[in-house]
Amino acid sequence: MRGRTARRTFLLHSVGAIVAGGFAASRPARLVAAHESPHAPDQEQRLPVIDTHLHCFAGVNDSRFPYHEQAPYRPAEPATPEQLLACMDGAGVDHAIVVHPEPYQDDHRYLEHCLEVGGARLKGTCLFFADRAGSVEGLSALVKRLPGRIIAARVHAYAPGRLPPFGQPELRALWKAAADLGLAVQLHFEPRYAPGFEPLIREFSQTTVIVDHLGRPFQGTPEEYAVVLGWSRLPNTVMKIAAVPAPTTYPHRDIRPVMRQLTEAWGAGRMIYGGGFSATATPQSYRRHREEIGEYLAHLSPPERQMIFGGTADRLFGFTRRL
Repeated sequence: MRGRTARRTFLLHSVGAIVAGGFAASRPARLVAAHESPHAPDQEQRLPVIDTHLHCFAGVNDSRFPYHEQAPYRPAEPATPEQLLACMDGAGVDHAIVVHPEPYQDDHRYLEHCLEVGGARLKGTCLFFADRAGSVEGLSALVKRLPGRIIAARVHAYAPGRLPPFGQPELRALWKAAADLGLAVQLHFEPRYAPGFEPLIREFSQTTVIVDHLGRPFQGTPEEYAVVLGWSRLPNTVMKIAAVPAPTTYPHRDIRPVMRQLTEAWGAGRMIYGGGFSATATPQSYRRHREEIGEYLAHLSPPERQMIFGGTADRLFGFTRRL
């Protein structure tokens, strides 16, 4: 039970960050003795590099792992774990988290294949739907079948026709099941749907909540995104730097002010990164993606950037450190 409780309890390593609105978060005293120092590493200390957000696909021609009949999209080309490991080797990425994608819905056979191929270098997230019968039981069975390999249950609120049952007992039951299993809850959403999640983030305050893709700052109004920014005051939330929009794509806005705002709000010890792997990725392109994210974080110190590129994820998900 000790490991499970420790996994559920969010590790708040603030690295001296200025939290939004002047809120100074502090972790419970009992965690100070149980875990490493919250301070950033020394310049000489190398933390692991951990990509916390990538998708793998078998492609349309692999009959062993067909896409689900309700798949919202169906990537034609494969992005395999073998290709991923080769890219990781060439790009200096130590560990990665395979985020189970929507084309497979709640069929996790390909995720299990990826984790088998990747061994100790890979962990994964899962996808179950609160409004589908058997989801809680399926979640529990998957986690027990892959002990220590599933780090989060992902919840989508990204399209009007595919929303979770906000305010209903089914969503709370799935969230509670994830918490009881020692998982994080990973949220992929448009800002307009953020208020529906907040009661559960607050209720399950010892369960880590990962905010995907910067909380999609350009896909909502400033007022809608302000709700997401307010979550920085909730110490169990973690902000993920992934799917960073380029200024050359719609809506043609500079993400740099948002990145600075997020780092000031969450701090390096509550931020993780991911991305750059795809069916066309090479070791060179995969490394370059991480370097581009680093350019957005140039206002931070090297130790703080190390925390975002792997130190925080290592503390949260236990790749090389004991939870």
